[in-house]
Amino acid sequence: MTIVYKLANKLYLNITNQCSCDCLFCIRQNQNGVGDATSLWLLHEPTLEEINVAVAKALPVNLDVDEIVFCGYGEPMIRADVVIAVTEYIRNLASLYEKPALLVRVNTNGLVFLMHPGFDVKTLSIVDTVSISLNADDAKEYARVARPVYGEEAFGALLDFVQAAKAYTKVVLSVVEGTLSDARLANCKKIAEGLDVPLRLRPAE
Repeated sequence: MTIVYKLANKLYLNITNQCSCDCLFCIRQNQNGVGDATSLWLLHEPTLEEINVAVAKALPVNLDVDEIVFCGYGEPMIRADVVIAVTEYIRNLASLYEKPALLVRVNTNGLVFLMHPGFDVKTLSIVDTVSISLNADDAKEYARVARPVYGEEAFGALLDFVQAAKAYTKVVLSVVEGTLSDARLANCKKIAEGLDVPLRLRPAE
């Protein structure tokens, strides 16, 4: 099964297939793999040791990469403790291979406060960037397009997470290109400005 895959100049970590959302536009609805991965469907939830072993095998033969990203066919922050532990391991490996500038990013739906009540957001200071999928401009629309298990409560929790996380790491909001009306996209830009974080348009895969 594929835990580490490469796309462009980045390594991606596929650590779970679980997700607290079921987004209408999610690429896993239409294809089995991304980048050099034929399939990102896991045979089982990989252990911390299995993930670290996969990273240790992949990094030495991909020393040209500039970033490692937690992003596969699931929501990585469902396994928040694993994300932090693997990042610590990556930092040690990067030092070993003299790549201190290697960046670590977490792509997430931003619902960690609902998935893990009491989550210590300070632990995210170990990562360089947290990219959060916004994809809507209000709670009702977010519930419609992202289909979170938490319903309309999810949107407010996402915004709370942005506000908390930006004190400890770089936070970027994102929306999928072509999925929002001009008016809703303008509203998303206002939300990002109000939170004082950038908004990125990411291409639909």
